[in-house]
Amino acid sequence: MEVITTTDKQLAKEVRNHLEMILMENTWLLKQINFEEVAVFANTIKTANHIFIIAAGRSGFAMRSAAMRLMHLGLNVHFVGETTTPAIKEGDLLIAASGSGTTSSIVKAAEKAKSVGAQVLALSTQSHSLLANIADQLILIPAAEKEDHEGSRSRQYAGSLFEQFLLLLTDAVFQTLWKMDDTANTELWKRHANLE
Repeated sequence: MEVITTTDKQLAKEVRNHLEMILMENTWLLKQINFEEVAVFANTIKTANHIFIIAAGRSGFAMRSAAMRLMHLGLNVHFVGETTTPAIKEGDLLIAASGSGTTSSIVKAAEKAKSVGAQVLALSTQSHSLLANIADQLILIPAAEKEDHEGSRSRQYAGSLFEQFLLLLTDAVFQTLWKMDDTANTELWKRHANLE
């Protein structure tokens, strides 16, 4: 039987404390969001012909999760950069997540989407950025930027709070759309990947 040392107990306490801090920061951020804007976002998802999602790094992991859930709803959704992603067209929606709002590949994708008549929805920590200026709609997530080394908005490293909140917010949007649709979860499950 493994013996738990004082060091292990202290480490366990530290991990718990950090998890509580992470949850507290996400709860604080929840209170800063304009949910009327999120409602417009949810309605735009419902009416789009195709949904394209773009984000980089850890934000990309969160937004891939969002893409998967929207696919479970039976929506036509594509993550930009995958080899099977088709051309974006008028009537489509690009959801672009960038904490800084300046990630060049994301800004270029937003410009392209606008040039063909697609709508652009941005999720960002910045209300004044290249991406925000292009977007038809911006959901401002006032989390810390990656280079907020002073910890003015978050005690977490880099852009962790923004990335975590992307996952939570898009899961809440999915949950809302699912309940509105009222499709049984057994039907959604039929769309889940089965080549794993």
